[in-house]
Amino acid sequence: MSNKTFAGVDVGGGGIRTRITGSDMRAERRHTAVPPDANGMIDIEALASAVAATVNSAARSVNVERVGNLGIGLTGLPGRIEDPARLAEALRAHIDVGTIVIASDALTGHLGSLAMGSGTVVAAGTGAIALGTDLDRIWNQADGWGLLFGDDGGGAWVGMCGLRAAFRALDGRDHGSPALLDRLRRKWGDPRGLVSRSYVGRLPASFLADFAPSVARAARAGDIVAASIWRQAGTRLAQTAVAASAGLGPVFSWSGRLFAVGGLLVDPFKEEVLRMVPSAAFVTPSGTSLDGAVTLAVAQGAGRLRAREPYVYVFRGDFDIRNRGA
Repeated sequence: MSNKTFAGVDVGGGGIRTRITGSDMRAERRHTAVPPDANGMIDIEALASAVAATVNSAARSVNVERVGNLGIGLTGLPGRIEDPARLAEALRAHIDVGTIVIASDALTGHLGSLAMGSGTVVAAGTGAIALGTDLDRIWNQADGWGLLFGDDGGGAWVGMCGLRAAFRALDGRDHGSPALLDRLRRKWGDPRGLVSRSYVGRLPASFLADFAPSVARAARAGDIVAASIWRQAGTRLAQTAVAASAGLGPVFSWSGRLFAVGGLLVDPFKEEVLRMVPSAAFVTPSGTSLDGAVTLAVAQGAGRLRAREPYVYVFRGDFDIRNRGA
């Protein structure tokens, strides 16, 4: 069964999700911890241990002893992983696996949304990134630069804008939102205490993104400031998507849990894309980034996806075969 057994792993700001699949079985596991950090880089040993825990647990539940192909979609690749080969080596210390395919979460989001099709997908979770590709010659990335330098329209950006509006309301400044201030208090208590926490220890982007659902609820309840934040987010994500679409047909889709808010984000995203590219065609995502991670493993096993740095790294057995074909 091992040659027909595939595992997909989605590693993002919301945690780790894993799926084992084969001809007659399927199992899923989730680890809620965010990718462990070591001085701004991902702690490879800790990440490998966490990924292995979910993969091995899922495998045991369906009596799988060896995984044929393992596909991983990883946030922070390549910026927060110095050498993907080290991650593959660390994973092999914990998992009995044939081929390991490590890719950026932008690619697994693309595969999940367009199912090996050509086009542009913007992924928005904690951060934001767009990938436009035909999975052959054209590979365009836009944004994905982290909250300090980009991630425009992502979950942390939305949460940060919401918190800024809450603090403006606290001061009585223009463009504040009493509704968001109320939701801040309900969630964390005294706003001044939140400020103290943020400067004692740097708040991770995932903490800011955790306020995005509150911004969505306020917008749905009629708060104009909150609704404006979502409109700006959709506009910025659209601009990122269009920037990544150069040289491709005007096919656009989206990925990531931030889009679960629905029309609050999808509608302004579509409107801005159409303003910039009137011939744009939209494809409703066919799956999630976890589906894309499974597709990554299956496609590489079938020879339909080759190694392509910095988007796809392929490791067979003990050999690093990056850029040596599929």
